[in-house]
Amino acid sequence: MKARVIAYYLPQFHPVKENDEMWGKGFTEWTNVAKAKPLYKGHYQPQIPSDLGFYDLRLPEVREEQARLAKEAGIEGFCYWHYWFGNGRRILERPFNEVLETGKPNFPFCLGWANHSWSNKTWQKLDRFQQDTTFIKQEYLGEEDYTMHFNTVLPAFKDKRYITVDDKPLFLIFDPDAIPDVEFFIELWNKLAKQNGLKGIHFVARGVSTGKFSLKSSKDEINKNVKNIYDGLIAKGFNAIAPSTMRQAEVMVKGYYRKILNTFLNRYSLQLGKDAYDYEKIIKYLYNDQDERLDVYPQLVPRYDKTPRKGRDAEFYYNNSPEAFKRSIEMALDRVKDKPFEKRILFVFAWNEWGEGAYLEPDIKYGHEFLDALKEAIID
Repeated sequence: MKARVIAYYLPQFHPVKENDEMWGKGFTEWTNVAKAKPLYKGHYQPQIPSDLGFYDLRLPEVREEQARLAKEAGIEGFCYWHYWFGNGRRILERPFNEVLETGKPNFPFCLGWANHSWSNKTWQKLDRFQQDTTFIKQEYLGEEDYTMHFNTVLPAFKDKRYITVDDKPLFLIFDPDAIPDVEFFIELWNKLAKQNGLKGIHFVARGVSTGKFSLKSSKDEINKNVKNIYDGLIAKGFNAIAPSTMRQAEVMVKGYYRKILNTFLNRYSLQLGKDAYDYEKIIKYLYNDQDERLDVYPQLVPRYDKTPRKGRDAEFYYNNSPEAFKRSIEMALDRVKDKPFEKRILFVFAWNEWGEGAYLEPDIKYGHEFLDALKEAIID
């Protein structure tokens, strides 16, 4: 393998009480994926799964087949999104709990804490002027709760399948800036890890490197801005950064002020229409010199289309293809080629984010072509 590829994995595809109450009985990600409508002639919507169908993650056969497909494509393991809202409140934990308890599939994994509230902004509102409603609030409740959280994930950390770096279990945090006492949190978990026979935790921050870029920003300005963001996270105790540079790339393609306007309108469901980007142009800006740092693990983006979530106000990339994706992988590999293999890590957004059109799983249009592009680029 030319790199260690870890794919973000959404454990959403099964009914849960909270989604039933908010969106209707039996709601899953598939509900809106299947009814998405094309926004222009030739727009590939709805995007329909092929090999795995509209699966239910409560079925072990589905999880086994996902692992088989991923392994064949050169993926080392999945990063399962993990939800802990505070005081023991969880959601979507069943698929991973069954993976942990049964030992199947025998495929590596790690956890990513999706530390954000759940609200009605996740999906397109029936009424664009409908009041925002948070129905599960993310809270940070201090030492007792942080300890309870650690003890909950400790069995996963000790599992032989758990992905490690420097012999420490890798734990990713979706929104590192949201944790008010993140330095204390990291220090506490490292202490608890050592008390429980581990060498510590390899903390990875999902770094959103936006900043005030513009079409006139120089390469040096971009690198300085990104470096400051990453250095700040490392100073708080994180061991590494998993960049999310999509917004940076969008700014460079469209321009700073237009992007800010689009973001503002989208936030308040006032978008005046689709927010489209040429994937061929986006990939030119997904990587920068900071990706060559030993403590930075760049991100691969096969495709992106939020039409199922936002309807006609969607943000999406067009001209995405398996060939273009393969070129983007080669660009990322060039950034990490001189790192020791242990830290030559690439995260993929994503294995199965169907609601955002960010997935590697086979569909009826491309079949296995995106998986094959990854395999051809990654496997020696």
